[in-house]
This record gives sequence, structure tokens and C-alpha cells, in this order.
Amino acid sequence: MLPGADFPATRQCEEGNPLFWSSLERYRDHGLLVLRVGFGLGLLWYHGWDKLVGGPERWAQVGGAMELVGIGFAPAFWGFLAALAESVGGVLIALGFLFRPAALAIAFVMVMATVQHMVTGQGTPAHSFKNIWVFVGLLAIGPGRFSVDRYLSERRKGKEV
Repeated sequence: MLPGADFPATRQCEEGNPLFWSSLERYRDHGLLVLRVGFGLGLLWYHGWDKLVGGPERWAQVGGAMELVGIGFAPAFWGFLAALAESVGGVLIALGFLFRPAALAIAFVMVMATVQHMVTGQGTPAHSFKNIWVFVGLLAIGPGRFSVDRYLSERRKGKEV
């Protein structure tokens, strides 16, 4: 027997999870909702909105990062797409609507932000680098039960929501 194995919070349940933590499993979708809303609205508020309302000059500045990967045409277009991903995409993440396409678009923007920070030396790539993995993880997990995507899926299947 392992030391401390007789302590109630560390005893193993049938699935192999400590009893204390397994009791929180029923809140998995609640936690995902909090994560979605926090990251989605935070992305809109702290990153996307300023870029979106910044206009063509700001979009061209942001979209100029695409030159770092060999795409030098239409920087304002690419910057506008990045602004949309961080603003509208943030709202979509929060709502859980078109969740996976939004997570993919945001992850791509975070890749480009990381590359830009690394190549230019302006700012630190730490924040955008961590966000890549958050949005790739969310892409794999999906939006969860409390989402517009789930509601529409259940409705399409004819189940009562």
C-alpha cells in the first residue's frame, strides 16, 4: 500500500480517478463553458476589437506578418481576416457557435503572431504561443454541452433540447 493511500481523497475509485476529483466530472461542461466565455470574450476585448476598428492602416500593419511566411500581397486583407478571427471568432468561441472553424482560425492567427514576435523581436511570443495550444486543444475537445453548436445538432436530430 502506498503512503497516504488510505486517505479518503486519494483512494482510487473504479475508473482509477481519485474520489475527490472524480466527483467534479459532472461539471466538465460547465468548466468548458467558463473557459470558452473567458477566452472568447478576452480575445475580443484585448486583441480583436482594436484591430477590427483600426481600419485599413491597422489591418495592413497586422497583415504584414504574412510576409514572414512568403505571402507579401494584400496585407490589409490578411490583417482584416486576423481582426475578424480575434473579434468575431472570439464571440463565436464564447457562444460555442461554428466553434471548430473559429478555433482553427484563431490558432492560425496565434501561429502568425508567434512567428512575428520571434522574427522581429518585438514583444514576447509567450502569450500567443500558449494560446496556440489552448485553441488547438479546444479544437479537439469541441464546444461542449452548453453551446449553440450542440443545441443546433440536437435540434437537427429531432431531440428535445
